[in-house]
Amino acid sequence: MNGSVHRQRPNSNKRLFDGRLEKRLTLSVPVYLASLGETRARERTVTENFSPHGARVISKRSWRSGEEALIAPLTGEFPQVGTVVYSRRKNGEGRFCLGVEFLDRSVKWENYSVPERRKT
Repeated sequence: MNGSVHRQRPNSNKRLFDGRLEKRLTLSVPVYLASLGETRARERTVTENFSPHGARVISKRSWRSGEEALIAPLTGEFPQVGTVVYSRRKNGEGRFCLGVEFLDRSVKWENYSVPERRKT
């Protein structure tokens, strides 16, 4: 070594913040959820929230990060393929929350929502 000190230059392309750029809407949308590798093993479930490029979906099982999910609104609309970003246990209920990202196109989830029923 020649005695010089090497310093790394800061990456000018690095994000200045860590967070979502898109607003998430808290709205329950009934969907079918299935692994792209095994579409016959689907489950009927709901979203907890969503944005045009992702959704938080409830599942009966744990999923692997990077696993591809097929999500189809119960209204019969075209199914969306997304990538699981995270899978976390939901407050000890035996269910899981999945963060799913849609890379190919944006989704207008508001078109698929079902109004909540009021308790009387």
